[in-house]
Amino acid sequence: MALQADEHVKQIGDALSIITVVGTLANLLPAIAAILTIVWTAIRIWETDTIQMIFGRKKDETKAKED
Repeated sequence: MALQADEHVKQIGDALSIITVVGTLANLLPAIAAILTIVWTAIRIWETDTIQMIFGRKKDETKAKED
């Protein structure tokens, strides 16, 4: 009888652990999504022609055509 009670307590503990993990992830996901969005936006801005010309990584195509 005691063995069954121990197993029942373990199952309740496992269920509580899963609920805790899901709750924790639910609170973290918005922060992670915000960080990834900021990083993605920064990458997209960095790849624009204007920013690449400002940092000298890409030559101005209009000037290249004139030369």
